[in-house]
Amino acid sequence: MSGTSAGGTSRRITAADVARSLGLSRATVGFVLNDTPGQTIPEATKRRVLDQAKRLGYRPHTAARALASGRSRIVLLVLPDWPIDHNLRVNLDEASVVLDRAGYSLVTMTPHPDGQAVPLWETLSPDVVLAMTPLSDAQYEGVLGSGAVALVPGRPGVDDLASDLHHADGPRLQVAHLVEQGCRRIAYAGTSDRRLADLMEQRLALASATCIELTGSPLAASEAITPQDAGGIVQGWREAGIDGVAAYNDDIAALVVGAALRQGVRVPDELKVIGHDDTPLAAMFVPAISSVRVDSAGLGRFLADLALSAATASAQPVAGPETRVAVTRRETT
Repeated sequence: MSGTSAGGTSRRITAADVARSLGLSRATVGFVLNDTPGQTIPEATKRRVLDQAKRLGYRPHTAARALASGRSRIVLLVLPDWPIDHNLRVNLDEASVVLDRAGYSLVTMTPHPDGQAVPLWETLSPDVVLAMTPLSDAQYEGVLGSGAVALVPGRPGVDDLASDLHHADGPRLQVAHLVEQGCRRIAYAGTSDRRLADLMEQRLALASATCIELTGSPLAASEAITPQDAGGIVQGWREAGIDGVAAYNDDIAALVVGAALRQGVRVPDELKVIGHDDTPLAAMFVPAISSVRVDSAGLGRFLADLALSAATASAQPVAGPETRVAVTRRETT
């Protein structure tokens, strides 16, 4: 239920309306509705106030409360301009649950290169802004100017966040696994999604460095794979003697495996393939795809705990197994 003005416009029921309807002072009602400590208000009066507030449809004005307390109990997670894939959804779901249990709301935003929207740290007054990738100097200064605690890779206030969030060992594990399985001419199958160009370059560089370290030779080839050109690329790789493929993710690995099987290439006897992220696709695909496992739910909990530590000025959580990666071997290697 809400109040109606003379012009018929609905308005918010306030604590003053509750007080007026009960014949009580605004201060008494405010103490009850805000659960103010140190007050000696009879239980019967508290019950009357709460019952009447519910009957009238009173809802606390959260913005006013935040202004008064200096805390919004909002954690703003700044996402990179990446596709929202399975692992990222699991990550966000788990972080949201942990924060909700602690009384905080998780809000996400994705800055786009040419975006014109006002950053949410300017409009929501979040307690904490947590970024999954580095922010520009201007963005970082804007976050600090909002009064939020900033947890940003490469900036003061957080230890090794970038490596924890990027799972940087994934490409290293992919190449090492292929080498352990006897591969000597290894190719990297990348993605053509321009939004992922920076991340793919990082993974490709680490895969190449690992290949040199373990075999004495660089990657034999690297290509961005699409459904349209997967067959031709895989055929060229086989003609060049490629015997192992590290893929950017499980979707790309599935394209490589599918193209190989259609050409009569025996997987893994003639060509071994390993993906990244260990999504449900990897286990359901036939043959099941070896992959680098990422504990997305565990990482979501870690992010939430990291944000809560900043919001409550407590010690940062210790990065545990949830921030590391491991190989899950299946039928393609």
